[in-house]
Amino acid sequence: MIAAVRRHPLATFVLIVAAASALALVIVGPPQLASTPSGSPGVALAVFPVMVVSVALAGLGITAIVGGRQGVRDFALGLVRWRIATRWWLVPLVPPIAVIGVLALLSATISSAFAPGFFPIGLAFGLVAGFFEEIGWSGFAYRQLRTRRSLFAAAFLLGLGWGVWHLPVVDALGVASPHGVSWPAFFAAFVLALVGLRLIISAAYEATGSLLLAQTIHAASTASLVVFGAQAVSASQEAAWYATYALVLWVVGVALIAMVRRTSVAARAPLLSPFI
Repeated sequence: MIAAVRRHPLATFVLIVAAASALALVIVGPPQLASTPSGSPGVALAVFPVMVVSVALAGLGITAIVGGRQGVRDFALGLVRWRIATRWWLVPLVPPIAVIGVLALLSATISSAFAPGFFPIGLAFGLVAGFFEEIGWSGFAYRQLRTRRSLFAAAFLLGLGWGVWHLPVVDALGVASPHGVSWPAFFAAFVLALVGLRLIISAAYEATGSLLLAQTIHAASTASLVVFGAQAVSASQEAAWYATYALVLWVVGVALIAMVRRTSVAARAPLLSPFI
C-alpha cells in the first residue's frame, strides 16, 4: 500500500478526500430541489469539520510517506514562512473588501436585502477552514499539480475539485439555506467563487512559498462570507451576489497570476523545492 501511495501520491490524496466527501453526502443526503426542501442544515455543518480535517490529514500523511523527514521539514517551513514581501500580506484583504464592496453596491443599486450583515463568530469558521484545508490543498495538492502544469492550469483544476468537494455541505452554507430550486445556481456561483479564490491563493503561494499566507487568504474569504454575508437575501439573490463576488475574485486572481509570471525564477524558489 505504501508503495502504491509513493507511485500515485496525488491520486491517493484525491481518493481520500473524495471518499470523505462521498461519505458526507451519504450522511447528509442529496440536495432537495423542491419548493419546500427537507433535511437539516445542521447535519451538514456537523460533518463539515470532518471533511476539513480529512484534507489536512491526507496532505500531511502522504507528504510524510512520499517525502520522509525532508518532505515534512519543507512542509513545516511553509507553515511558518511569514517573512515575505509586504505587498503579499495585503492579499488577504481582497476577500473582505470584495464581499463588503459587492454587497454595498448591490444594496445601493438593486435591493436593500443585499446589505452586508455582521456575524462576528464567523471568524472562527474562517480560521478553522483556512488552517486545516490549506495543509492539503496548497501544501500538497497544488505542489503535485504544479509539477506538470502551468500555474493557471494547476490552480484552476484544484479550484474546480475544491468546489465539487463541497457538494455534500454547500446547501447548508449561506443564510438562504436550504436553497431549493435555486440550489443549482447557488452551487455554480459557489464553485466559480472558489476557483477564483484558488487562483489568488495559488498565485500568492507560488510567489512566496508561504503556506501561512495561503491559510490566511482562505481564512479571510471564509470568514468574510460568514461575518459580512447579506442576512436578508432570498436563495436566488444569494446565488446572484456569490456570482458577482466570484467575478471580482477572478479578475484579481488572473491579474496576480500575470504578475507572478513576470517575476524571476528566483522569486519562486521557496516553492520549487519539491519533496518528491
